[in-house]
Amino acid sequence: MRALQGLENSSPSVRLQAALAVGTNPNSQFVDKLIERCAIEPEFHVREMLTWALTRHASAITVPKLIDELRSERAQARSQALHTLSKIADRQAWPAITRALLTDPDDEVARSAWRAAVVLVPEGEAAGLAGVLATQLGRGERETQLSLSRALIALGEVITPTLRAAMTNPDPRVRQHAIATERLSRDPDAGFEFAIEEAKRVVALGSTGPEGG
Repeated sequence: MRALQGLENSSPSVRLQAALAVGTNPNSQFVDKLIERCAIEPEFHVREMLTWALTRHASAITVPKLIDELRSERAQARSQALHTLSKIADRQAWPAITRALLTDPDDEVARSAWRAAVVLVPEGEAAGLAGVLATQLGRGERETQLSLSRALIALGEVITPTLRAAMTNPDPRVRQHAIATERLSRDPDAGFEFAIEEAKRVVALGSTGPEGG
């Protein structure tokens, strides 16, 4: 009980230690409180410890409660629940990763959904997921775009037709992002910044082919 009270403490270090204590000695009675705290915890490191504590509990208890949290109106609640589901990696959560979450207007929620989807997608459904993810090409700033590129690349070769189609999209931002993603998949060491700048040049020259020709 002292640990649960510690989760409400004004000091981040006390909250961190409390989450550690709860995860070290898991008890199903703590799960609701951990999830509740995830939705409002302002400190990243404490949120990570809360997620770790949840992974220490039985997925039969945590997963249904986290899925319920995906319907929350609070963006952080949705984002953190998705992040935790990706760490638990129980594929029973897959049906809860909806198109609405994958296209959520909040970038953090969408990014968490992309990562969770890549972890949870069942065999045979990766191409369909790639199609939904491709609708988000060109979205947001560099950090968001890199997250999407990484998610697509993690799906493997099934993304090739989807990226090829996106390379002819009327929107230059979509074309740039698709080309950059394709190049990053072929040369991960090049870095996203280099890939996106190269893609901009390709689009400016009016070429959309993967080899720039």
